[in-house]
Amino acid sequence: MIRISGLVLRSTAWRIAVSGVLLLSGCATTTGSSDPRDPLEPFNRSVFAFNDAADKAIFKPAATLYRDLTPALVRTGVSNFLGNLDDVWSFANSLLQFKGQAAAQSFMRVNVNTLFGFGGILDIASEARIERQREDFGQTLAVWGVKDGPYIVLPLFGPSTLRDVVAWPVDLKGDLLAGIDHIRTRNTFKVLDQLDLRASFLSLGDALEDGALDKYTFTREAFLQRRRNAVFDGNPPDLPADDGTPKRP
Repeated sequence: MIRISGLVLRSTAWRIAVSGVLLLSGCATTTGSSDPRDPLEPFNRSVFAFNDAADKAIFKPAATLYRDLTPALVRTGVSNFLGNLDDVWSFANSLLQFKGQAAAQSFMRVNVNTLFGFGGILDIASEARIERQREDFGQTLAVWGVKDGPYIVLPLFGPSTLRDVVAWPVDLKGDLLAGIDHIRTRNTFKVLDQLDLRASFLSLGDALEDGALDKYTFTREAFLQRRRNAVFDGNPPDLPADDGTPKRP
């Protein structure tokens, strides 16, 4: 599950997810969407509008300030370090998915970057053409046969699916930042993590503002396609479902 922009600490993430699921379960009979993947579109659109307003007021300005005030070399080091931590969880999920080659690559990346890249600040593994394998527990559930379920927009955390919401607490347990005992240090890294992520999408967000006729639909399609590609390792099947939508796990 991709990390959605927002500076809310992950310690509150599951509470928000649970409250969202409970609310959605009460709206499960709601109609109004022509897309069978998004039966709760009216509700999702209202949450999307709230998230968009919060992003414009808080998160985008903060990320822009971070980008403008932080040297590119430092931002790259931050991204590399956080990516190295993510590789540990990708390794674990690759094992759970019985992807031996992907697990070996993640294992090699972590060791190479940690030992020779000053704890991951330098991405030596990519220079050595050891590709990053991004895996999370939502993808693991998909490989195990769990359907993605309805599309859901979570307050502040953005696009998701029911399967990914169910997988969220396990992903939180696999977050190495959550294991830092010193509260101030842990929270600093979490905020930095979200700033770095949002800053990486600044140009894409501007393009979306300029080019998308319907930001909600564009975002939904981009998210669902990205998740589907992730589950199938970039090679999703092309056969359509009976309703005309792409087949999904």
